[in-house]
Amino acid sequence: MGYNLMKSNKQHRIIIVVMATVLATSGATAQETRKRDKASRRPQQTKYLETGGERKLEVVYKSISGKDLKLDLYYPTAKQSKMCPVIIFTHGGGWAAGSRYKAATGSFGIVFGRLVKQGFAVAPVTYRLAKKDSNVAMRDCVIDCKDAIRYLAKNSESLGIDPMRIFVMGDSAGGHIAQMLLLASPEQLPGADSLSKVPYRMVAGVSWYGPCDFEKTDLFNHDDRTDFRDRFAARILGSDSGPTDKLARYREVSPINYMSKDSPPLLMIQGDKDTTIPVKHAYYMKKEADAIGAPVEIMIIRNSGHNWRRVGADIDPSRETIIERTMQFFVDYL
Repeated sequence: MGYNLMKSNKQHRIIIVVMATVLATSGATAQETRKRDKASRRPQQTKYLETGGERKLEVVYKSISGKDLKLDLYYPTAKQSKMCPVIIFTHGGGWAAGSRYKAATGSFGIVFGRLVKQGFAVAPVTYRLAKKDSNVAMRDCVIDCKDAIRYLAKNSESLGIDPMRIFVMGDSAGGHIAQMLLLASPEQLPGADSLSKVPYRMVAGVSWYGPCDFEKTDLFNHDDRTDFRDRFAARILGSDSGPTDKLARYREVSPINYMSKDSPPLLMIQGDKDTTIPVKHAYYMKKEADAIGAPVEIMIIRNSGHNWRRVGADIDPSRETIIERTMQFFVDYL
């Protein structure tokens, strides 16, 4: 009887261990299934625009510091002339992050997907990033993007690009770069020797929540606090190239300093609740533009933070209206 009792207890323990193992495994399996289901519901990251038209991907436009800098070129799907206009896209990310592949996602993908149907080529650009201790600063980001334009202009015949019809669009830091590309002359901020002295003409540009002036640091102080600190000094000064004087460096990367009555048209769209790049920038650029007769339009989005983020209420006008206005601005100058 004692033997049978011991045997029964042993079998009981085995059953408990097996059940615990099954439950643990089932729990883990269920958790993994939930993770897989959640991952499958996430939008798939895409690198390239699916336009149904001709594309040239991963084109190296210059090499610097041992790194190839690339762009993608999406040709218009609409009936086109031999040489087509091109929109350069400069991505955001605080000059220290981000990727040109952003052009294929979200609102950008919608904007560019529509514009290729309107007869534009689109060229998203990779540029060096001003990461800590990289010896890359904002001016280098701008120079790289100018070199991308110079590359397209230099190779315009083989690429089918009209170098006299260059447009530009960017968001946040990319909005700043877009303003710089639009307003600075082709000769200013030279880069690679092989791309120097290449003529091209800027036609028009759109900046989504991009800053216009770094010298006036109070433009970044969204709530006028007394303890405000300049957040961008390291990204402006963090390179051993260019002017050595601090003020000259700040002025060099401020788009407002390149604006004149003969500047190409600029549309700035900014949110009135943006604490990253305050709406002050749009109002200040417009005021200075009006004073000299420069063609600058602004569109202010109510209840909008950075990236058209909703703040307190639905953004007004809507995101679709922002997309439509952006697209129409380019079409108006086609």
